[in-house]
Amino acid sequence: MGATFTPIAALLLSAAILLMGNGLQSTLLPLRAEIEAFSTFNIGVLGSTYYIGFAAGCIWAPHLVRRVGHIRTFTAMVAIASVAPLVHSILPSAVLWWLVRAVTGFCLAALFMIIESWLNEKATNENRGVVFSAYTIISLTVVTLGQLMINVSEPGSFILFSLAAILVSLAAVPISLTRASSPTPVQTVKIRIRYLYRLSPVGVIGALLVGAQNGAFWSLGPIFAGRIGFDIFEITLFMSAAVIGGALGVWPLGKLSDRLDRRKVLLGACFSAAVVGLAIRVLYPTLGSGVLILSMLWGMSAFPLYSICAAHLNDHVEEGGFVEASSGLLLTFAAGAIAGPIIVSPFMTLITPYALFGWTAFFQIALAVFIVYRMRIREAVPEARRSSFVDALNKIQTVLPIPTSTTDDQATGATDELSPAATDEC
Repeated sequence: MGATFTPIAALLLSAAILLMGNGLQSTLLPLRAEIEAFSTFNIGVLGSTYYIGFAAGCIWAPHLVRRVGHIRTFTAMVAIASVAPLVHSILPSAVLWWLVRAVTGFCLAALFMIIESWLNEKATNENRGVVFSAYTIISLTVVTLGQLMINVSEPGSFILFSLAAILVSLAAVPISLTRASSPTPVQTVKIRIRYLYRLSPVGVIGALLVGAQNGAFWSLGPIFAGRIGFDIFEITLFMSAAVIGGALGVWPLGKLSDRLDRRKVLLGACFSAAVVGLAIRVLYPTLGSGVLILSMLWGMSAFPLYSICAAHLNDHVEEGGFVEASSGLLLTFAAGAIAGPIIVSPFMTLITPYALFGWTAFFQIALAVFIVYRMRIREAVPEARRSSFVDALNKIQTVLPIPTSTTDDQATGATDELSPAATDEC
């Protein structure tokens, strides 16, 4: 075990510190924007601009890495990303925040690409599953810790933004001082979304709609929790419960998809997430803080969706096409995540904060309907051709926008050689 993790200990430490700082920012920014009287729509755009920058980073960061190298690119992106929280704190302007958040998204896409491609190269076929499982566990743990750090001080103070800047800055230290050799240059691939859609319509449409779901939740979830009466500590618990739920749900649902048509598992998870989301809408007045349990149940069904979509696409990809598939699916996810907050935020103002879960249920039901349609015209992938869930993710090398690593959002990701650990974190 020591031989497995010693060469990558610095990489894992850098990833942990970076994710902790990003987890803190992801919940802190909507709360501070609310204090600064930003409209719900402006807060939604704030979430969308992050994913715009993230998508741009997925496309352009590989060129930057090839030009100046992994470590120089990493330290430059950390320097820029660590400035962003300080700018947010000093100059509370909606338009400026949008621009800064887009820059943050670009930087984090590059940073995760470097970390995860490095991990991927250091891992072997024998220990790859262990390495990325550890990365996923670390990702989920530190994102949750980052969110809980909001309770250190008031969101209106300078302290939390300083803490986020400190964490992001410190992420450069372990990877800059590592003696491990740098990975080979990242690849550049041609991304053909139409081609990927022909291979797997469910995989591509699923990534788009799951992106809309995740983007709306990560951008507006703290606003929803605050407007239904939660205090700061309860807001962090609400968001963390969803992350923990995603961590608990991804493995059993993934393994179940190895035994059944993955589309059936996606269908069940979509309906489950939609029902729980609507239950939050209907039952909250009688549940109070019990909504935290529903948040966890929602995360268990909603956050594994992207990973299963990725695995389903992988079942149709020929050998040698995994990098292109990963890149295309991630950018499709980002497109959905850009649209989600912009679509949902006006309804949270005009109708009710519960519109958040009404819309996530709409995205999930829309995907379920599309899956039923596709199941009527296309047979399931034969079991002999179906990759195992873990192997599929290792090949697709997705990056989660949060929890599974699926992460916040996961969020998490890069276009070329990325791991399965970050996809829901974004």
